[in-house]
Amino acid sequence: MLKDYIEERVFALAHYILDNTCTVRVAAKKFGVSKSTVHKDMTERLESLSASLAEDVRKILEENKAERHIRGGQATKVKYQLVRG
Repeated sequence: MLKDYIEERVFALAHYILDNTCTVRVAAKKFGVSKSTVHKDMTERLESLSASLAEDVRKILEENKAERHIRGGQATKVKYQLVRG
C-alpha cells in the first residue's frame, strides 16, 4: 500500500517537472514534500521504475542546476531594488 503511494508520487512528480520544467523546490512545494524527497524520488526511485522518464527529468534538473546562479542573482537584485525603493 505504501509502496503504491510512493510509486504514484514518483510518477506524478516526474510528469509535473517535465510538464512545467520546474525546479525541485517548486515541485516539493506543490506536492507538500521536502526537496530531499523530490531529489531522491527523481534520482533513485524513478530510475528503477522508468529509465527513459528518469533521463528526461535528469536533463531538466541538470539545466535548472546550471541556471540556478542566474536565478539567485536575479532574486538578490530584486530584493535590493525593493529595499532602495
